[in-house]
Amino acid sequence: MTASTTLDWTSYHNTINGQAAKTAKTRHGINPATEEALPEVPVAGQDDVDAAVEAARAAFPAWSKTSWDEREALLNKLVDAVEANQAGFVDMIVKETGKGVSTAGMEFASTIKFGRALAALRVEDKVLVDSAEMTGTLRHVSLGVGAAIVPWNWPLLLCTIKITSGLITGNCVIVKPSPFTPYSNLKLVELASGIFPPGVIQALSGGDDLGPMLTEHPDIDKVSFTGSSFTGKKVMASCARTLKRVTLELGGNDVAIVCDDADLAKAVPTVATMAFLGSGQICMDIKRIYVHEKVYEPFKAALIDFAKSIKMGNPEDPTTLVGPIQNAMQYGKVQEMFSEIKKQGWNAIVGGELDARTVQPKGYYMHPTIIDNPPEESRIVQEEPFGPIVPLLKWSDEEDVLARANVSKMGLGGSVWSKDTERAVRLAQRLECGTSWVNCHFHLDPNVPFGGAKSSGLGRELGVTGLEGWMEPQSLWVSKA
Repeated sequence: MTASTTLDWTSYHNTINGQAAKTAKTRHGINPATEEALPEVPVAGQDDVDAAVEAARAAFPAWSKTSWDEREALLNKLVDAVEANQAGFVDMIVKETGKGVSTAGMEFASTIKFGRALAALRVEDKVLVDSAEMTGTLRHVSLGVGAAIVPWNWPLLLCTIKITSGLITGNCVIVKPSPFTPYSNLKLVELASGIFPPGVIQALSGGDDLGPMLTEHPDIDKVSFTGSSFTGKKVMASCARTLKRVTLELGGNDVAIVCDDADLAKAVPTVATMAFLGSGQICMDIKRIYVHEKVYEPFKAALIDFAKSIKMGNPEDPTTLVGPIQNAMQYGKVQEMFSEIKKQGWNAIVGGELDARTVQPKGYYMHPTIIDNPPEESRIVQEEPFGPIVPLLKWSDEEDVLARANVSKMGLGGSVWSKDTERAVRLAQRLECGTSWVNCHFHLDPNVPFGGAKSSGLGRELGVTGLEGWMEPQSLWVSKA
């Protein structure tokens, strides 16, 4: 298979040992914008898992001995092949996730950028001791077989990050797409199967029972999981039975702290966009907005104006920012949070309707909604809704707002907004989270590690640190005597 290969987007299969693998049982996803069925996909069982693991273990010795440069060259061929199928991937991302086509384009562009950049990274040996008698070197060796468990919100990008990190470090990888969004992942691995040796990269589509088959398998050495904190705890418990290495990138309840000297003209559009991008279904979207009392009212007025200009609706419209909730299960969870507005007497200054079927008769749509200064103990403040609803909160004292920001069990990201960069950095450094931003939010780079503190995760993706999570550190002592 070459970069010029054109994919067939009507037929889907698992990939085991370099071959297309059908299953007796199939299922299909749902287009969340139309509630119409998408094509049939395989439902893998234990026999399929065992076959894929056996093929990966057989492929690992030779693959782990290839050079970094050889592996990078093949990964770049894969990225070229993905890039040649841009129209198909973007169209399918829109159909399977429900995100707007402009956001899907953002995901595709990031996929290309991150794929190439991660493949160019290297984990170098480090000489830590060099005396007259001895040298002590820290090196890293490939783990073996890894399982990449991919979520439904950014399936192509996150799958690419996982498989690139695993393959460049000399591991074999088995991809398990989300049951809600298997399509782009299956096609990504279909392309890869024509580039890499059999067994090096495989894909298994299935139901909710497939994940535990992988996490409990004794011959899988590493699990990279992105998803909810609730499921992440189950993954970690399952992996503990065989002491698998595990990376968990879990949910967040990200804060934005807006200081009294913030540039509102710049802060408001970015904060609002980062609250509603992907319909609020991104782990590092802004979930809590704390605004200093001196600028609360002007910030609120500007936020209302901007939020009302946000277009909700057909994800195939390039002007749409807020598409549907991705699946019926999540739609029910978000509706349940929206029902709290009336029950708790929250003041919805934008949106607030329980659903949007009066506007869009089909699809899992919810209106972008802002809640004005609810009590700190409210569910909308303390929980991650993973939908297009966000609280606007007031603060006056730095120590108080930091305490409120950090009381959450989640710790993925947070941002501080101020014209005084020194002040903003000082506050950002005290946020208990994996990533802190100053006068921006959501900014990532393939060279910079990303992950969560507290219940938002364990380990890191991206950067050399992320690659090291796919390798076993080994200390090598050599006597000069």
